[in-house]
Amino acid sequence: MEVALDDIPVMYVKAEDGSIHAEQAFHALEAALPSLRGRRFYGIYLNGEYRACVARLPNDDPESLGLSTWTIPGGDYFREKVVDWRQKLPEIGEAFAAMAEKVSADLSRPSLEYYRSQSELHLYLPIG
Repeated sequence: MEVALDDIPVMYVKAEDGSIHAEQAFHALEAALPSLRGRRFYGIYLNGEYRACVARLPNDDPESLGLSTWTIPGGDYFREKVVDWRQKLPEIGEAFAAMAEKVSADLSRPSLEYYRSQSELHLYLPIG
């Protein structure tokens, strides 16, 4: 399904060695936040770099939290849902590859994972 996303200002922790250490990056990101309640989490992959991200809230102070800032670029994306994503973590890369066979990916923008809930993950592949 094709969708249009707005720019998303985020705070993030960069994963060492790409997506291999994504879980550690998310643990570091979550540990820096005073609360996880009401937060939207994203995983971003671009040019071999993986970032564990959280959408910024109006009162966030990234500097005092020790977090870097960035903006996920908006635009058109091809979206697919993954249910029970925790059991399918090794398959996420394969899912993005399968998506890229269906549409023409825009490699200048990141692929992203939106952790909608404890069981539902949305994968977004940028299209142009």
